[in-house]
Amino acid sequence: MSDLAESDESAPQARPAQSPLRARGGERAPQDRAELYVAGVTLVADCAGALYWPEEGALIVADLHLEKGSSYASRGVLLPPYDTAATLGRLAHLIARYAPRAVIALGDSFHDGEGPRRLTERDRAALAALQRGRDWLWVAGNHDPDPSDRLEGSYAATLAIGALMFRHEPQPGEVTGEVAGHLHPVARVSGRGRTVRRRCFASDRRRVVLPAFGAYAGGLNVRDRAFADLFGTRTFTAHMLGEARLYAFAAAHCIVD
Repeated sequence: MSDLAESDESAPQARPAQSPLRARGGERAPQDRAELYVAGVTLVADCAGALYWPEEGALIVADLHLEKGSSYASRGVLLPPYDTAATLGRLAHLIARYAPRAVIALGDSFHDGEGPRRLTERDRAALAALQRGRDWLWVAGNHDPDPSDRLEGSYAATLAIGALMFRHEPQPGEVTGEVAGHLHPVARVSGRGRTVRRRCFASDRRRVVLPAFGAYAGGLNVRDRAFADLFGTRTFTAHMLGEARLYAFAAAHCIVD
């Protein structure tokens, strides 16, 4: 592996992320995305940290945390003020790739409720360009629970489409069909003297928790009790984001921070 520790007998074994996309017309299947299955629904996990639902033409992202830099600056903690532009730039790349009919943002899209007001004119125009010509749904998060009259798009606390339920914070217990964010999952693996910690999708065939998409968003290790409370056991899979592909590790083989 180029950007993750290579596997050997003493290291956790990486495997293809559930199922690689099937090649068409003899072309080589892309390695930077893979199919995940949730409640019988086929979703495409992209190594940029987003899901695409081909049947509905929907691109799904979680925890953009736009304007986190300016939020910290308002409290006297100075960070480079480029996180919003960087996050929107990555999102623009995915929208160009998939040309979705709809975008679903799973909450904490802004780092606080005043984030939309602090958008620069350039970033506001960039966001508007991404929204143009498609449905855009803002799911309420704990950082940004209320709709903003400064942004286009629709707002909802949760969204049900077919077998799937989209919400910000995953619910404890046996829930089937849930697509959520909030926890910012990351996985840590070790092998051949190297330790790698990366954002990841946490998933079994019942639910999936998306990695945070925002440039300044942190992460919670999948070995944290919060994930055991959701999945019941450590038999779920961490689909780690590599530079150019996804790497799947059983959560039980990941290590604590």
